Amino acid sequence: MIDVDLKEEKRLVAQSGQQQFDLVVVGAGPGGYVAAIRAAQLGMRTAIVEREHLGGVCLNWGCIPTKSLLKSAEVYQTLLNADAYGLAFSGAGFDLKQVVQRSRDVAARLRSGVEGLMAKNRVQVFTGNGWLQSPGVVEVTHADDTRSVLQAPHIIFATGASPREIPGVRADGKVIWTAREAMTPEALPESLLVIGAGAIGIEFASFYRTFGTAVTVIESLDAILPQEDADISAAAQRSLKKRGISFHTGARVESVDVSDTSATVCWTDSSGESRSEQFDRVILAVGVAANTQGLGLVEQGVKLERGQVVVDEWCRTSVDGVYAIGDMTAPPLLAHKASHEAVICVEKIAGVAGVEPLDPMSVPRCTYSSPQVASVGLTEEQARAQGLSVRVGKFDLRGLGKAHAVGEMDGLVKTVFDDDSGELLGAHMIGPAVTELIQGYVVAKNLETTEQELMDTVFAHPTLSEAMHESVLDAFDQAIHA
Repeated sequence: MIDVDLKEEKRLVAQSGQQQFDLVVVGAGPGGYVAAIRAAQLGMRTAIVEREHLGGVCLNWGCIPTKSLLKSAEVYQTLLNADAYGLAFSGAGFDLKQVVQRSRDVAARLRSGVEGLMAKNRVQVFTGNGWLQSPGVVEVTHADDTRSVLQAPHIIFATGASPREIPGVRADGKVIWTAREAMTPEALPESLLVIGAGAIGIEFASFYRTFGTAVTVIESLDAILPQEDADISAAAQRSLKKRGISFHTGARVESVDVSDTSATVCWTDSSGESRSEQFDRVILAVGVAANTQGLGLVEQGVKLERGQVVVDEWCRTSVDGVYAIGDMTAPPLLAHKASHEAVICVEKIAGVAGVEPLDPMSVPRCTYSSPQVASVGLTEEQARAQGLSVRVGKFDLRGLGKAHAVGEMDGLVKTVFDDDSGELLGAHMIGPAVTELIQGYVVAKNLETTEQELMDTVFAHPTLSEAMHESVLDAFDQAIHA
């Protein structure tokens, strides 16, 4: 058996040549390509393996193109409300093909940028499917069935995740969509069901509703955006409901009967009543599952739990020299978390002094719907469940001058503090531009800023950020405009 293995190894070497690197990265999404760049910056000879497009799902079929679509929806919504700003504008319309094409062009432009970064940093790119042949060896199968064998003492897997399906419901790309089909529609459906009310589901619900589709959302849990603070979740549902989106929370999909042009969906609502409705299209947005199959990980002894790779605080797996980052590991499953892990992992490998492990409670969460939602840290419920004594501050944007000036008063900022130490435990926001504003709280939390320091900070006037200050003041009974 050993002789056979040796012959196979010699055949591979003869076919494509075994190549030596300091680090091989499998997967070129926001975790993988950042890992490759940082490694190259630190003087490591680096290779990256990607089976499709550099930038991964996030850049090509996720984060970036969906935000482009949502920006088009935002501009269109502003045009429809032009009279509220004293502007005369009639005949607002849209070209769906151009809206979609713009998002594809944005993705292509940024993908080209990543390709340029690989060349600039002298990262060698291998296009194909990579798998762990043995610790220290990655074999890449290319589209023409040729193979490359890459050797490195350190191998990082960053292969991300794929959309989940639910029992009895499979995406067909025609009537039942995943996110990929949902962001490249050829025509707008008259009616749409979104199954799943997490960030992805809510973003698509917001986009399609803006352009006139009748949207229904079904969520198995008792609230939409279930990872968010209860006050923010409730505010989001109220706001989206006012825009005409129908919600069924605490509901369970029982069956989906698909025809050539529509789907009849049966579900049980929160009261136990059976319901049925026909929809032109259905989007499955029930979460994602880690991409761990076909990588040789289990075969080489890498430990998995619930389908995800088990890693330590430095992203090391149970096999020496093999690492995993991003969505194939534990939550939060976010692009910026993957990128940060990439830097931590590579710098630890390189022996950079002062590297700190990632604190999941300092990773911001953002939903780019209209209105936007953003948060960091513990919700009020989580803090109380941990037995902490908390102080909670809230500020409604209706009390904010800038919100009135820009005509967007529907929103809330909520802060949660430890009553004993003054530590900022969590911050939760809904309203205009909050996905940009949240970083202020993220920085404060990372610097272990106290409540007094936040209260003593001068916030520019008039700005939306003043609501952040007022929420902190409110937690300590000092709010001025509440």
